[in-house]
Formats: sequence, C-alpha cells, structure tokens
Amino acid sequence: MYLQLLEKINSRKAEIGIIGLGYVGLPLAVELAKKGFSVTGLEVDAKKVESIKKCRSYIGDITSEDIENLVKNKKLTATVDFKAISKVDVVIICVPTPLRKSKDPDVSYIVSAAEKIKDNLKRGHLVILESTTYPGTTKELVLPMLESTGMKSCKDFFLAFSPERIDPSNKKFTIVNTTKVVGGLCEKCTDLASAVYGSFTNVHRVSSTEAAEMVKLLENTFRAVNIGLVNEVALMCDRLNLNVWEVIDASATKPFGFMKFTPGPGIGGHCIPLDPHYLSWKLKTLNFYSRFIELAGEINSKMPEYVVTKLADALNNKAKSIKNSKILVLGVAYKKDVADLRESPALDVISLLINKMAKISYFDPYIEHVSIGNNKFKSEKNLSDISKYDAVVILTDHTNINYSDVVKKSKLVFDTRNATKSLKSQKIIRI
Repeated sequence: MYLQLLEKINSRKAEIGIIGLGYVGLPLAVELAKKGFSVTGLEVDAKKVESIKKCRSYIGDITSEDIENLVKNKKLTATVDFKAISKVDVVIICVPTPLRKSKDPDVSYIVSAAEKIKDNLKRGHLVILESTTYPGTTKELVLPMLESTGMKSCKDFFLAFSPERIDPSNKKFTIVNTTKVVGGLCEKCTDLASAVYGSFTNVHRVSSTEAAEMVKLLENTFRAVNIGLVNEVALMCDRLNLNVWEVIDASATKPFGFMKFTPGPGIGGHCIPLDPHYLSWKLKTLNFYSRFIELAGEINSKMPEYVVTKLADALNNKAKSIKNSKILVLGVAYKKDVADLRESPALDVISLLINKMAKISYFDPYIEHVSIGNNKFKSEKNLSDISKYDAVVILTDHTNINYSDVVKKSKLVFDTRNATKSLKSQKIIRI
C-alpha cells in the first residue's frame, strides 16, 4: 500500500481531501489542485462550499479566477458531506485550534475532524494534521482514534504532522517558496507526506510528529517573546524620552546578531497570541514553568492599556478629556492588508476607549463591520471628514491609506505602527 500510494502521489493521481477551507486550507487546496491533484474541500460551513462552487474567493490571497479555472477543470470541489473522505487517498486536517478562556488548548475541532476521518477511514489512507497544537497531539489524540477502527498505523494507514506556515498578505513568502516541515509516525509516513508537499515546495524532514509540532510552537514563541521584548523597550524609551523607532532602525543596521522586531498596540492573529500558550500548557503538565512565555504574554497583553493611557495624556495636553472625545481608529485588522479580526489588539483598544466613554468611529478598507460586546460599528466610507475627530489612532498600517493626507487633515495623530515614519509634524505622537 505504501508503494502504491507513493506512486499515486508522485504521478498526481492521488485524490486529496482537505478538512477546513479557511486561511490555511483553501490556499493549500488551490496549490495542490494547480499541481494536478484532484482536491476535495470538506467544510462544515455551507457558505464556503457554496462560494467554491460559484467560483468566488473569500480569502484575500486567492483569486476567484484561480478557483474558477480549477473548478471548471474538475480539479477542485467542495462539500459538506464528509463521507467523501472514503473516496480520497490523502486527508489533510486544517481546522482552527483556539484557546479556551482559561488559556487551555481547545482541540475540539481536531477531535471532530479525526472522528469524521475515523468513520470513513480506509486501508491505505494518509492522514496529515496541519493545525497548530501541543507536542504529542498527533500521537496521543489522533492516532488512538484512528486505531480504534482496528486498523494499525504504518501498516493499514499512515499518519504525519506538518505545521502550517501561511502568512496572509505576504507577497514575498508564499505557500510555494516556504519550506514545509514534515514529521511522520514512521519513515513511510514521512515519505508519503513529504511527497505530497514536495509537489509544490521544499520539504524539511524531522524525526517525529512531536518534533514537527514543536517546530511551529518554537517559531511563534520566538516571535511572541521578541515582540514582548521590543514592546518593553518601547516603554523604556518612552520613560527615557527617546524615539524607539530611531533606536530600532539604528540597531537594525548591524548585519549580524540582531533581528528587527517592532512594537505595536498588542499582538493579534491566529498564531502569535495563541501558540505559545499551547506550549506553556503542555509544559505545565510536566511541572515546567515557562517564564519567558508568561512574561512576554504579560507585556504584550498590556500594550492596549498603554496605548489608551498615552492617548489620554496627549488629549490632556490639548486641554481635552478622553471622555466624549471623538476618536477615529484607523485600521482594526490584526495586521496590514488583511480582512482578519482574529485576536486583533484594535478590539482591546476600542473596548478600553468605550469604557472611558470616548466616542468611537473606525475606518478599515478591509473590514466593514465590527462588534465589541453590545457595541456595533460600521466602517466609515472614507476619510474625507477626518478633521471632525479630536484624535486619529493608527492601529493597523494598511498600505492603501494616504497617511500624509491623514496627518494634514487631523488635529492629533497617534501612530502605533510608525506608518507616518517619513512625516514630520507636531500633530504626530508615536508609541
């Protein structure tokens, strides 16, 4: 079965099913379909399935034209019927892995996907988990569920882990030029998964599923800790009356021993705010306390409060109370040039401003509506009326905004992203 499946993968005759057609699953499905595989997207969200059938993209990095070509050539389809798993050769799990309010891992989506695979498992299946999770999930959670069918791994079916490395809106590093890390339960599992991903990108093999799971957590913990460090440096520079952006740019001229990270109003997205807590949780079960992770999380989580405090001080300097002040938030997505609100620090900043009874409006060309508690907001249509606000707070530095014009028309601009780096004005304060 191993040799037969390897031959089917290498000849692009293998049929692939992808559970979850979100920011990770859809780009993967499109790329595999472009390489000649027949790909079936498996979704609980009927709206996404309908969008694929109507050749409409709902992900910024994927064009509707790409989907249309693949659908018409019968290389890409989507369904809510998970019985389709029994008809494919490879199943890749790309489902969310959020945190509970207690910051414990919520692996319910992985469990649900594994249940559906178990119910439709056939001999010769290759199952790959891509969802970010704690080391041990593939072997301790998914494997027993699949083997409960009576089939045995590395004999009747194959199982591997390969961490997703999708960076939405990144034009330089995409799915095709970002190396995929692969770790299987055995060499055969690793071979098969490597053949799938090797069809469109470079592959780096590791010795186990646990090692592959740890890779993803190290990557994002590294970022979280360094962002925490530079956020703390921003607080230091504020006390020392120094420009943190000048300090960072100067440090970045060193060609070795320094990697540039920048401060901001907090951290957001589906990875950096969450993934380190998966690692921290796992280590706590082994009586190990991860001090760097906890400290970085504490610093990063306090940045929205710092932003609101500094804004209040800036308004006070203009003899204006933050209460009843008209504040325009510029950008609410968690990063520039994406329509993604997940864990966005802008939501925390807006919530704090609401608590201080400021009058909030926002503009984001990618996100039309925002709900925070009982408060519902709709994006301003444009920035033509910007002079009516007491302050503009740049929380997301979208590239399609004319910041020179924003500064020119505004009374006060609080730039938390250094989007106004090239501008000099006494109206601007920076983080």
